[in-house]
Amino acid sequence: MTPAFIAAVLEGRKDEAERLLGITIPPYWPDEDIRYLELWLKDMSEAGQHAPWRARVVTLTGDTRMIGHAGFHGPPNEEGMVEVGYTIFPEHRGNGYATEAARRLLDFARELGATRFRASVSPDNAPSIAIIRKLGLEQIGEQMDEIDGLELVFERPV
Repeated sequence: MTPAFIAAVLEGRKDEAERLLGITIPPYWPDEDIRYLELWLKDMSEAGQHAPWRARVVTLTGDTRMIGHAGFHGPPNEEGMVEVGYTIFPEHRGNGYATEAARRLLDFARELGATRFRASVSPDNAPSIAIIRKLGLEQIGEQMDEIDGLELVFERPV
C-alpha cells in the first residue's frame, strides 16, 4: 500500500485507490481497519523508512480482488526484530492464504536483514495461533494491548 492509496481509501475515493494499485477493493472495506490505515499513513508520511515495512494488499495470483492485507508493525527494532500482522477477509479464510502471506512477509524481512520474528495474537484466535505455530514461532509470553486486549506473544529467530 502506498500513502496515496491509503489516503484515497480514507477519503472515500475507492475508485481512485483501486486504479492506483490495479486491484478491486471489497465494498465493505476498510471497516474496522480504518484505525490501522490512519496509523500506517501517519507512519509512512512522517518516517519514510516505515513505508516498506507497513501494509501490503493480499491478492491471489492472476486475480485483482483484494482478499486481505499483511505487513509489519514497523521496521526492525534495535535487535533486528520485526512483528508481523495479517488479515484475510472472512470469505477467503481457511484456504491457506494467511499462512502464505505471513511466509512471504518473513522472507521479505529476512532479505532486508531482520534477525527475529514476532507475532501477537488474541488467545481466542485459534486459526491465527495455528498459522504462527506452523511458521515456527513459539509462545514466549503474554502482553496487554491497549486496543486489542490480552495477546499471546510468539517469537522465533530468523
